[in-house]
Amino acid sequence: MNIICLVKFVPDITGFTYDYHASAMVREHTRMVLNPDDECALSFAFKLKEQHPESLIHVVSMAPSSVVPHMHDLLRLPVDRGTLISDPLFAGSDTYATSEVLGTYLKSQEFDVILSGSRSLDGATSQIPGQIAQMLGFDHMLDITDIDVGRTSRTDAVFSIEGEKETTTWSMQLPGVLSLARSSTCKLPYPSYADLQKDVSDKLTILTNKELGIDSTHIGLEGSLTKVVHTYEANSRIREKTVVEADDEGIEFVFSYLKERGFV
Repeated sequence: MNIICLVKFVPDITGFTYDYHASAMVREHTRMVLNPDDECALSFAFKLKEQHPESLIHVVSMAPSSVVPHMHDLLRLPVDRGTLISDPLFAGSDTYATSEVLGTYLKSQEFDVILSGSRSLDGATSQIPGQIAQMLGFDHMLDITDIDVGRTSRTDAVFSIEGEKETTTWSMQLPGVLSLARSSTCKLPYPSYADLQKDVSDKLTILTNKELGIDSTHIGLEGSLTKVVHTYEANSRIREKTVVEADDEGIEFVFSYLKERGFV
């Protein structure tokens, strides 16, 4: 199988910078980590490769050049090749413009299945996988919790989706786009000790918009259909609390409180 994994490196929530003028997160010089949902997708790619040893895994990411060391870390795992799509022209791209960039590249690639995460920590809109599938003309399924690697081949995929009341099993013809949920709890293996310092730079290709040839009005802030009207920094404050007993007086206090605020 030819497997493409779309991965995203998201800002560490313990510290990042936001450009309020451009209404965009500053990703350069910000500590980045692999998005948890995408980690699950790549983990299932490894499981598929165990089942089909001849499989090739191709990791693709659209990100600033600062994530090159992170891509190298992934390439020290059982990943055959990596592609980083990086260009200052892409800065500020919303999900629509991002899908335009990734979709343009993927149209030039051969694959049996595209694996991705369902959502990202810094957006959680889950729009990109579906938009890419639409651009490529393939089916897409979201929030997959498990892939039956024994029943998945180059032509069909069998997977499970966990709902509120039950887990359902689905089958989909390939090629297609399968998006994994973080709840799948599938984790990446650690690289072997011998591979920790291995030079994998020859396995990574870095592309800019010069190679993709996308109209500059379709990418970055200019090509983004989502327009942020206003951004602000939220301020939190500690409010006073009132503790009441579970007696008539306490019940009356709670009822009056809810009534005063229009809840009852």
